[in-house]
Amino acid sequence: MSENARALPDPEEPARPADSEDAQISAGLALHALAAAVVRYVEHPRQLSLTSVSTLSALDRRGACRITELAALQGVAQPSMTALIGSLEQAGLVRRAPDPTDRRAVLVTLTPAGLSYLTERRAGGAERLATLIDRLTPAQAAALSAAVPALLRLRELQEEAMERSATNPAHKAEATSGRRSQP
Repeated sequence: MSENARALPDPEEPARPADSEDAQISAGLALHALAAAVVRYVEHPRQLSLTSVSTLSALDRRGACRITELAALQGVAQPSMTALIGSLEQAGLVRRAPDPTDRRAVLVTLTPAGLSYLTERRAGGAERLATLIDRLTPAQAAALSAAVPALLRLRELQEEAMERSATNPAHKAEATSGRRSQP
């Protein structure tokens, strides 16, 4: 392991005080590792790329979007997003319609099939995590349940950082690191 890399916290060691930076880094490492493992495990073989799933999720959260907006949210070039939307449209997961405010642009919306795909994928991930949670000790399961509001707030904060990054490239560092860059 490199000097800068930090190991995941040992679940058998007592937790450090919540206000220490090390505790925040340890929690971040644990959450990142869990998220990465869940994303890899949910669907084998994966039917859609992670960018495709993320794009569908963005449409579910935000409603109709222009392709340029989706490209900025996903951090990809507009031609790449146009191709991705074409594939999702062929699969019946999204539809394009003219933007009523600008005839040159199109709005992309999630179809019922796209929403169904997301719902099934989310349910599969939740079921997998529930199976793992069943293997925790009662104290660990209770601690996880108590942390749900904080976990939901972390998701909101990440979404907000991604929004700022998409609309203002100066905030790109904040979206990826969670910390505001210094001028």
